[in-house]
Amino acid sequence: MKIGFIGLGNAGGKLAGSLLRNGYDLTIRDLNPEFVVEFVARGAKEANSPKEMALACDIIITCLPSPQVCSQVMEAEDGVLAGISEGKIWLEMSTTDEAEIRRIGALVLAKGAFPVDCPVSGGCHRADTGNISIFAGCTRETFERALPILTTMGRRILHTGELGSASILKVATNYLATVNLVSVAEALTTMKLIGMDMNVTYEAFKASSGNSFVHETESQVILNGSRDISFTMDLVSKDVGIFNELAKREGLDLEVAPLVVDIFKDGERRYGSRELSPNIIKRLEEAVEVKVLGHGFPAEMIDDEPEESGYEVIVKGRQDY
Repeated sequence: MKIGFIGLGNAGGKLAGSLLRNGYDLTIRDLNPEFVVEFVARGAKEANSPKEMALACDIIITCLPSPQVCSQVMEAEDGVLAGISEGKIWLEMSTTDEAEIRRIGALVLAKGAFPVDCPVSGGCHRADTGNISIFAGCTRETFERALPILTTMGRRILHTGELGSASILKVATNYLATVNLVSVAEALTTMKLIGMDMNVTYEAFKASSGNSFVHETESQVILNGSRDISFTMDLVSKDVGIFNELAKREGLDLEVAPLVVDIFKDGERRYGSRELSPNIIKRLEEAVEVKVLGHGFPAEMIDDEPEESGYEVIVKGRQDY
């Protein structure tokens, strides 16, 4: 089976690396020539265009920074749709808008190919070891065909339902993580201002009902000072914005989501769109002239779980089959 992978950024490069590490015939494409050179040196082939890749590969994977970029890669004259054909599978692993994934998915289906939206969750450090979680929205038949590839890139694979359902759940989980990040930033800064030991504070939060995945990971790189979680403010703004628009389309005016959007748009104005997302805490640090740091925390998260074969998460009591 030949696999094509477009988009070798923070998440995509690690997901593609898992495929290459596990012996798949991999063709890659990225606008950054350094990424391409690195993968070719490790045994991957390079495609000159998305169309060329789609003609040559059985499964085409895209992992791109925005719905707009994905649409361009798919619909350009030399895009994926120009080369994809009957029986092939398109896996969209970006965090994207469900309406757009369904629109492009219809174009893929018209070619006789099969679309899947399959965003990832759990942090880039887990993508690096093949232990990240993956949501997949598609028909059951397509899911079963794609499952061997998904279990190579991820540990826990959840079939979320029809095309678009995975993207809906992904932006919801990113929204929850972002709310966690904002509240963690406020809590840590307040404790620092009061004079609490930040290492003790970290452990207290971890041992309490206030603990979360975000605290256990992002608080560590905040307290180290690197703030490097391989995610940027513009991506947070995009994801939370998509979530907020989902609610609006259903007639629901949210209260917290618009505030979070405003917080990160302000962060982008102050520090730049490509600033690391945990540095949203700088807005608070600067307001009270403190630096929220601890001692001995890592500069980046490293997954210490051994790489294992993935598996499908079975949902008890589901009603959509």
